[in-house]
Amino acid sequence: MPAYFVVRCTYGDMDHYHRYEKLAGLAITEFNGRFLITGKGETVQKESGKHKKTVVVEFDSMETALTCYHSQTYQQALKEIALSAERDFVIVEGL
Repeated sequence: MPAYFVVRCTYGDMDHYHRYEKLAGLAITEFNGRFLITGKGETVQKESGKHKKTVVVEFDSMETALTCYHSQTYQQALKEIALSAERDFVIVEGL
């Protein structure tokens, strides 16, 4: 069963964000994650949440998603994103 990183975020410090983006991309690639939504061209309809950007990454399984999240590379990325963004992040299992 697939699993997903689902992220809603608002970025501030772009230098730290770009470092996060590079490290997170490496970790996601290492664990065969696939970006399904990157937030480009996103529009907000009547309802609006707190954050402006949505990112969804698909993994082959919950185990792989969790392994990616706990990997050394992704943990380094999290240190950068903590300095650059406010976000809601969940890992969910698909159907």
